[in-house]
Amino acid sequence: MKLKGRVHFQEPMEHHTTWRIGGPAEVLVEPADQEDLALLLRLARKEGIPLNFIGNGSNLLVSDAGVPGMVVKIGQALGEVKVEGRRLRAGAGAKLARLAALAQAAGLSGLEFTCGIPASLGGAVVMNAGAAGQSMAEVVRWVKVMDLEGRVEILRGEELGFGYRQSVLQHLPVVVLEVELELCPDDPAAVARRMTAVWQKRQLTQPLEYPSAGSVFKNPPGAPAAGKLIELAGGKGLRVGEAMVSPKHANFIVNLGRARATDVLCLIRRVQSLVEAKFGIKLEPEVKFLGPFGWDGEICA
Repeated sequence: MKLKGRVHFQEPMEHHTTWRIGGPAEVLVEPADQEDLALLLRLARKEGIPLNFIGNGSNLLVSDAGVPGMVVKIGQALGEVKVEGRRLRAGAGAKLARLAALAQAAGLSGLEFTCGIPASLGGAVVMNAGAAGQSMAEVVRWVKVMDLEGRVEILRGEELGFGYRQSVLQHLPVVVLEVELELCPDDPAAVARRMTAVWQKRQLTQPLEYPSAGSVFKNPPGAPAAGKLIELAGGKGLRVGEAMVSPKHANFIVNLGRARATDVLCLIRRVQSLVEAKFGIKLEPEVKFLGPFGWDGEICA
């Protein structure tokens, strides 16, 4: 294979997730460009290799056992950014923090809510990342994707079926290549002030001093926020091994040092049980799971 990107064998996934958790990927590849990506897709299809895609790993719990097959990391090599008028076009590997900073410098508003979200653009669009009542759905104009045959097409914003932390991209056999965002012209100083306010609020209300995956559970419809439900159910500060439900924000499970995926999974189950017992609500995880996860109730004994 004439790959230009980097190939890693038995690569610890803890180096590629914001939780800093995860066993080794059998093979992890960081493609250098779209040609590399198409080559990897053809190889996986031809050889029957299991294939998984990740971005910055900010919404991901990887099994302690690792990940069989190939993990393709869409990183900065696929993160070129262009600003044209009120539109910002970027590769899927571009980080939201960089996009927000470039938008602010260009006098464009609409990405302030992303401050502090440690995601790449592709992953943020796939899960329709959001905060404070705003989400990516409001700014996405179109998405360029590649299917598993290497074919490229463009999906318009209205075709993406955006909903609360969801999009049709979660169910299609495609990988995001590029996204065009439509933003609003504004005074750069005003945009900067709003970004600072968002960041300061995150620092006050979220445990940013520890590795985490952000919000673990989706907010249930027609009920208080997941974090509030967990707090009222007595889940704050609950701990298994080196994983803990944050005392600062109950919808965060933080890694105190060397937490395992098993520890986090156990906490997820315990929190679900607490909330269901008190309120009759089964919290749905917002985080995604990668790799083999067996479940034994004795783990939480």
